[in-house]
Amino acid sequence: MFTLYPAIKPRERYTLKVDSPHELYVEESGSPDGIPVLYVHGGPGMACDKHSRRFFDPEIYRIILFDQRGTGRSTPHAELDGNDTLAMVEDIERVREFMGVEKWVLFGGAWGATLSLLYAQRYAERVLGMVLRGALLCRDKDIRWIFQEGASRIFPDYWQDFCDHVPAEERDDLLKAYYRRLTGPDDLARMSAAKAWAQWEGRCASLRPNQNLLDTYADPHRAKSMARMQCHYFINRGFIEENQILDNMDVISEIPSILVHGRYDMISPLDNAFELQSRWTRADLHIVRDAGHSSMEPSISDALIRATDEMARRLRPELRPSEG
Repeated sequence: MFTLYPAIKPRERYTLKVDSPHELYVEESGSPDGIPVLYVHGGPGMACDKHSRRFFDPEIYRIILFDQRGTGRSTPHAELDGNDTLAMVEDIERVREFMGVEKWVLFGGAWGATLSLLYAQRYAERVLGMVLRGALLCRDKDIRWIFQEGASRIFPDYWQDFCDHVPAEERDDLLKAYYRRLTGPDDLARMSAAKAWAQWEGRCASLRPNQNLLDTYADPHRAKSMARMQCHYFINRGFIEENQILDNMDVISEIPSILVHGRYDMISPLDNAFELQSRWTRADLHIVRDAGHSSMEPSISDALIRATDEMARRLRPELRPSEG
């Protein structure tokens, strides 16, 4: 089984001003002359971390990371004003221009896969290839699965904890109920709601209970941006049309891509990737039989590293081992 590449530090760090008041944290590592790859983190509201660089061979890839608007080291933290999907897509293009990249590989998980797909459909000529994990199409049924009914039937005990945070009369629309609390004036109510939101998602994120993962989700700084931004985006159905991604697959059908998806993914069910691959001429789907959603599950990490290695060989045939 493949494991993450050894930890490396960023070679350069940058601050990129976009639309006021937002400023993005951007960094690069790996080979300056390598294949450019952009790590598009999930969420909305998550951020890059010390492991994000480790899915790529640093001798082959020029690794570019950025924290999306309102997340991680980007500022202002958890800011919802000026924060929507088109702005995020345009931020990716601004990062490309800022870094002087002509074309690059997109590596995205869950919401990061959503953004990568939308960016590719808008800027197909800038995309060399894609590696997507736990793809999320942001259809109404996908959002309802995790935040209204679906995963609730797999984890009824955890779901009860999530529901207990709001009165019974508000539970017919939990997104609206949580949005009122996450955007309200009461600091304690906002933090309490953010903690409950993050706990629910963290419990659903892996096939086997993972305390390290739960601790990551529960970190107050991350929980605040994740809960506020996820609720903001999903109450607005991702700021995209229903089936927008699937309806525009012809634009990117010839981009070589590898889809990695855990069979027991309870956040982005497998049908997301299955339907995506059915409309994608050059997409390979790798179903990981013993995993859920998180990229840090060993078998998901293994599949992702195999995928980035394979993508490098496709883009640079000289990297293929000689026969005989």
